[in-house]
Amino acid sequence: MFTVATSSSLTMVGYIVFLILIFYFLMIRPQQKSKKNRKEMINSLNVGDEIYTAGGILGSITRIKSNTIWLKISDKCEIELLKSSVGGLKASNSDE
Repeated sequence: MFTVATSSSLTMVGYIVFLILIFYFLMIRPQQKSKKNRKEMINSLNVGDEIYTAGGILGSITRIKSNTIWLKISDKCEIELLKSSVGGLKASNSDE
């Protein structure tokens, strides 16, 4: 029925498919999920949210534009940042 060459070929194809599935579930899928969560977080930013930037700056959002946000970092200092530089929301139970 099957020859040795055909059986060996099917086994090799099976291993390749298995490795591709493992690669997908361990590498690609988690990265896509993380990217989706980050996009949702950036789109849900509101004025007054306390955030930190990728550079480690902490502050409160005062204005939001299409691609940028204004961040109040002290009483008399506001900076404009790209939304892509937002690292995340500041934890609400911080020690101050």
